[in-house]
Amino acid sequence: MPESDSDTATEKGVFAMSLKVQLKPDERIIIGAAVVTNGPSRTRLTVDGDVPILREKDIMTADAANTPAKRIYLAVQLMYLARNPREHHGIYFELIRDFMMAVPSSLPILDEINNSILTGSLYKALRAAKDLIAHEAELLNHAQRDAGLRQNGTEDSKPS
Repeated sequence: MPESDSDTATEKGVFAMSLKVQLKPDERIIIGAAVVTNGPSRTRLTVDGDVPILREKDIMTADAANTPAKRIYLAVQLMYLARNPREHHGIYFELIRDFMMAVPSSLPILDEINNSILTGSLYKALRAAKDLIAHEAELLNHAQRDAGLRQNGTEDSKPS
């Protein structure tokens, strides 16, 4: 018995589940290639279709990408929003290579990001890139605490 058009389309992912989004007043959201800005009151949207969607809190701007992990997130975001994600692979893989050499402890997170990209799960890659930002922040906080302890330790050892 031949498959119906709707069965075939569903298997290929043509029909996506609806996404219900509640926007705060003046909140922005990217839907596909459009930036939508909410008005002065809360709004509920239902988005049908297979388009990239990013809430304002998940959008990284070039100005905000001020650390290596945030630049990786921005590269993944550009892939997620692009019609041709491969256009951003060059810069992404350069950033990943440099980060991996500088922060070997990040390898499991970088592997998760890479695997998600290679399987076409770009939103999942974005979530993993958020984990990378958190890992980077944790390492920087730890380094700053250690630097503070060394400074205090040196000052404490001075004769009175």
